[in-house]
Amino acid sequence: MRTKQDIEQYMIEMDLEFEEIRDGVYHILDDLEDINDIFILFTPPIVTFMVRLMPVPEEKREEFYHLLLELNGQMIAGAYSIEDTTVVLSDTLQTENLDFNEFQASIESLATALVEDYPQLAMYKF
Repeated sequence: MRTKQDIEQYMIEMDLEFEEIRDGVYHILDDLEDINDIFILFTPPIVTFMVRLMPVPEEKREEFYHLLLELNGQMIAGAYSIEDTTVVLSDTLQTENLDFNEFQASIESLATALVEDYPQLAMYKF
């Protein structure tokens, strides 16, 4: 089973700038304009990667939900979801045998999705 120290070491190996904001909750700092940062929640037996993107739009919701479903179908890892009234991008991995490559792939998949998908989603911001 991986530990907090393993997770921190993975972030260091990836040259990620991060801070632990609570026990087992990490904030990865990035320079993507208008996009919230990635958070990592280490809660064995899982680790969750999450980005809160934007409020669910008031208008054109059906069109927006259709877009989210299309984008989900293109995701390699992770998924878009809605928590309360916020659109979230997240991925979850088991900590039992988590290795650096899996950790890195999850972060990179979310980052790629953010860069490629956010412009389409942002068109619905009010």
